[in-house]
Amino acid sequence: MIRTGMASLVLLALTIGATWGATPAKKSASAKPAAAKPSEGEEVAVIETSMGSIVLRFYDKDAPKTVANFKKLARDGFYDGTTFHRVIPGFVVQGGDPNSKDSDRSNDGTGGPGYTTEAEIKRLNKRGAVATARLPDQVNPKRASSGSQFYICLADLASLDKGGYTVFAEVLDGMDVVDKISQVQRDARDNPIDAVVMKKVTIEKRAAKSGEGS
Repeated sequence: MIRTGMASLVLLALTIGATWGATPAKKSASAKPAAAKPSEGEEVAVIETSMGSIVLRFYDKDAPKTVANFKKLARDGFYDGTTFHRVIPGFVVQGGDPNSKDSDRSNDGTGGPGYTTEAEIKRLNKRGAVATARLPDQVNPKRASSGSQFYICLADLASLDKGGYTVFAEVLDGMDVVDKISQVQRDARDNPIDAVVMKKVTIEKRAAKSGEGS
């Protein structure tokens, strides 16, 4: 999938290339991930998509640099107008590439902010986990993360745990939206035929409801 002479970010597709041809991991019995409740005043990300909203809870302690980078990009409006450019039922939905804003579908999945972030590999790729895409070990032995591209797991994916990815958040609300996105019609490159757009990504503070805690 890599073209000679191109420093393209094929990211997730390349690193786990062997997985694409295999049978995707089956969805766990539970319809929703066991996401924890946000604590008082906790910052969350709200991804407003063309198919509904997804709320992310961050793993600040386990992936502080990755979380800080995501929050900065969101506050700068970097993600606004990008799409989920790769969706595979039972596996992942992936987005966050600025190239997905243009009309050239062939460059989707190759872009970013122009830098990578340090690997912070601690958590597993469970259903609802949110992790950074990255280049393969052959050209990225330190497993540095893409500066902006991320994916959301649609099932428990032990194959990705073996590959080593930085999991920096979890879906707190809107996993039903993620599942709907995974079912859209897509082309041969798994890019949705009708773009699934992240209309706006914001960082908000959400107080815990009565009786809830972290």
